[in-house]
Amino acid sequence: MLTAYDATFAALADAAGVDCLLVGDSLGMVCQGHGSTVGVSLEAMRYHTDSVARGLRRVQGSAWLIADLPFGSYQESREQALRSATVLMQAGAQMVKLEGGGWTVDTVRFLTERGIPVCAHLGFTPQTVHALGGYRVQGRDDGSAARLREDARALEEAGAALLVLEMVPAALARALSAERPRCATIGIGAGSGTAGQVLVMHDMLGIHLGRPPKFVQDFMAQAQGIEGALRAYVQAVKAGRFPDDTLHAW
Repeated sequence: MLTAYDATFAALADAAGVDCLLVGDSLGMVCQGHGSTVGVSLEAMRYHTDSVARGLRRVQGSAWLIADLPFGSYQESREQALRSATVLMQAGAQMVKLEGGGWTVDTVRFLTERGIPVCAHLGFTPQTVHALGGYRVQGRDDGSAARLREDARALEEAGAALLVLEMVPAALARALSAERPRCATIGIGAGSGTAGQVLVMHDMLGIHLGRPPKFVQDFMAQAQGIEGALRAYVQAVKAGRFPDDTLHAW
């Protein structure tokens, strides 16, 4: 999985063999210049989802398209979440992603019962960065690890088909992946034991301001152009060479 925000990069990623594209609210930081994802609007997500979907249609792409429900678009009620998800699905998304633990379970069930596939997101959740006290690894102590395991169980039972695990210890992510066979795990800063991996497109290409996160690898550094970097990322993930738990995980 990779993020994508426009038609051209969506088409290139699909051609390189990326299985799944995420129109992430990370666009608020890498495209709009915000300091976090909190300021991203539902309309911005609709616009970029539509752009990515058109890029995939143009090349008859096969990548699965997920779109983030942005901050403030699903927290109020299940009905609000349904309205927001409908906007993104009508723009071309095939699944929506939302962040949060046990408090999102009813919303996940409400959406999936109405035919909207859902990807859950546990661990470090960027939309609540201020409540979490900054960019910190989650699940390091026994209590928080137990809560993550319980949240993962409840989300799987509610119908979540995918589960992003962000910035959690590799051993915990591996255990969660084994415990939740019906809900495929996608890691970012969670080690090599998840079913799949995701990175922000800009990070994977070495395009970032300041110091990149520990879990990022610059695939552009040794590649012949963007297409080569995309292929290298796909091959490294599928071959198990990325991430390297000694370099990219906790």
